[in-house]
Amino acid sequence: QVQLIESGGGVVHSGDSLRLSCASPRRSFPLHTVAWFRQVPGKDREFVASISRAGGAKDYAASVKGRFAIDRDNAQNTVYLQMNSLRNEDTALYYCAQKVGVGPLFRATEYDHWGQGTQVTVSS
Repeated sequence: QVQLIESGGGVVHSGDSLRLSCASPRRSFPLHTVAWFRQVPGKDREFVASISRAGGAKDYAASVKGRFAIDRDNAQNTVYLQMNSLRNEDTALYYCAQKVGVGPLFRATEYDHWGQGTQVTVSS
């Protein structure tokens, strides 16, 4: 199974910005809704943001709305997550995934082709 490839994580201070990228070698990638999730040890994977096939519909978790922005470049088979005004509580392993189910956008079980994740660490 071909996985998505996340990159762009790092260690930053509170208030800084990061831009994550999610790339796919699959030609069908532009045909799918894609989402970012994040996970910290001991907790379930948490929905962060999603973007529809053509990028016209974007959804965000309440905790990141107004600070994070999701976008995609289908010509490059890449989805981005711009993260601004980062907070300590944004520290997590960030994953992207491709929606394959018909259920709610925020439900991790509706997604497949998970990547290995990229670590974001925000320090005070």
